[in-house]
Amino acid sequence: MMAISWAVAGFGCGFFCFPRTRHGVRDNLLQWRIIMADNTKIGFIGGGRMAEALIKGITAAGVAAGADILVSEPVAERREFLAGGYGVTAVADPAPLWDCGMIIAAVKPQVLPRLLREYSGNLTSGHLLVSIAAGIGIGLMRECLGDSGVRIVRVMPNTPALVLEGAAAISPAPGVAGEDVDRVVEIFSAVGRAVVVDESWMDAVTGLSGSGPAYVFSFMEALADGGVKMGLSREVAAELAVQTVLGAAVLARESGMDFYRLKSMVTSPGGTTIAGLSEMNRAGFAGIVMDAVEAATLRSQELGGS
Repeated sequence: MMAISWAVAGFGCGFFCFPRTRHGVRDNLLQWRIIMADNTKIGFIGGGRMAEALIKGITAAGVAAGADILVSEPVAERREFLAGGYGVTAVADPAPLWDCGMIIAAVKPQVLPRLLREYSGNLTSGHLLVSIAAGIGIGLMRECLGDSGVRIVRVMPNTPALVLEGAAAISPAPGVAGEDVDRVVEIFSAVGRAVVVDESWMDAVTGLSGSGPAYVFSFMEALADGGVKMGLSREVAAELAVQTVLGAAVLARESGMDFYRLKSMVTSPGGTTIAGLSEMNRAGFAGIVMDAVEAATLRSQELGGS
């Protein structure tokens, strides 16, 4: 029979006794983390702009209070800003994160694999790991985490989340419970719109909505330049371009009409709009946009090794 002794750990809420086996206290502490991870608390690895956008949306929507959010961030100025601005707990050492039931990895893709390997000994099946690192697939995350059993959800957000108007695609790993997915959808719906897709479509999502804001900004720039070419001041042209794109997007979302019908609402026979659209068609505008989405999708596949 295996000899068993007892290890006692003291915490603010009392004392817990774990059997000390040949596997050591470490395994017992991991079992404690599985039991004690608080599903009401959300931890962030990284406190950059996207993390801030999520914190802003989460707290504004009442999904979680600032007191229930913990951020691990190496830059002291960012820690002070997030703590002062949103009432979160911001720390340099990630150790307190392991008590959070959900952990959102908001770091650059080139950094995430190293961090997951470094933290793999602290993550358990009691944790829901949400990654927003572009191009890092669930398979690679599992490889980095080993046999920790952590539940994984991959998310592709975009930069308009910074103003709570983002578009996010959510892909849970096989076996992730529906309530976990619902929780992630709730969080990303607080900063815009969220859809659930199979991970096999994540590269296409990256090519469309992930990179899409840059395509729109390029179109807005060209639209404003066209106004300047025709004699408008730069300031007036830029304001009209921004409001035109914003208004068109809201109309498309609120009306529920398809894009062709919306376009037809503006286009009169022999009018100004059809003359402009004819030039766009001659220049291959639609094909250029579709090719951009395809190129970004293929690049995402290359970066992710898929």
